[in-house]
Amino acid sequence: MSRFKYSAGPWNVHSGADAFGPPVRDEIAFVTKVKKFKEIGFDAIQFHDDDAVPNINDLNEDQIIKEAQKVKTILDDHGLVAEFVAPRLWMDPRTIDGGYTSNRAEDREFAMWRSYRSIDIANALGCNNIVLWLAREGTYVYESKDPVISTKRIIEAMNKMLEYDKNIRVLIETKPNEPVDISFCPTMGHTMALSSASVDPDRVGGLLETAHAVLAGLDPANEIAFALAFDKLFSVHLNDQNGMKYDQDKAFAVDNLRRGFNQVKVLMDNNYGSRGEFVGLDVKAIRTQNIENSYRHLENSLKIAKLLEGKVERFDNKFAQQCIDARDYEALEMYVVEHLMQG
Repeated sequence: MSRFKYSAGPWNVHSGADAFGPPVRDEIAFVTKVKKFKEIGFDAIQFHDDDAVPNINDLNEDQIIKEAQKVKTILDDHGLVAEFVAPRLWMDPRTIDGGYTSNRAEDREFAMWRSYRSIDIANALGCNNIVLWLAREGTYVYESKDPVISTKRIIEAMNKMLEYDKNIRVLIETKPNEPVDISFCPTMGHTMALSSASVDPDRVGGLLETAHAVLAGLDPANEIAFALAFDKLFSVHLNDQNGMKYDQDKAFAVDNLRRGFNQVKVLMDNNYGSRGEFVGLDVKAIRTQNIENSYRHLENSLKIAKLLEGKVERFDNKFAQQCIDARDYEALEMYVVEHLMQG
């Protein structure tokens, strides 16, 4: 039996379009994805606000809640729950210069409207996690935004959300670049600082994604550990990344198995998940994959994650401690490699 409960998002099964090419697969209906996610073995679904309510900008508040309630029925029918809702601010013409940190007051107001509606949707779906991927909360030209004012604007936006609903938690998903050149919250350390400056630090924590840490030149397991040390790791997105380039969202641990092992190990060693936290697998299919195998990357990621759970459970901690006591790190390293290579 798996140690963790796993989640995935509808965007993890997509048409394959990228910045350099058109879609290569047909879109798959949301209900079809939900049914398949359950069959694969997932426990929860991740949502952007417009995943749950696609025409959100055209509806009033009551209509948005009613549409979200329809989605809740779909989840209930398939024995799944919602993990979080995230306002998708980066895809709207009004937020091309950021949402919370836009230089235009009307854009910042729109960002807050979407954030409040995300909270309403989360309540309708039965979850209390609001994820903030601060995608465009940064700058392409350093001098175009005051970084001090911008940081304070992010804190102000978080505080407004926390005050709008006393039960929600804010999960900041960090990323150093893409789509902006310079992010105002690139690492888990920045998230901890923003949390401490909020009106309710206990309700502000981090969501670490493997690829995002690699993009920052950091080790994902250490970023996870940093948040765990503050008791503020509210969620994780496991995937993989081949170097410091664009965000690839490769299947978990396919590029660096040892790095994947260490992520699972630090989670298990610190009893992550014991309070209901999910492990998200934020992975995308390779562009060349055909539609018949649109879920293979999710199946592979879940299988690898569970295999690595087994590797952690069978890890010889007594021998590892002997190596540590003797400061024989060469022996420890060889043990880890052999352990991963053995069936």
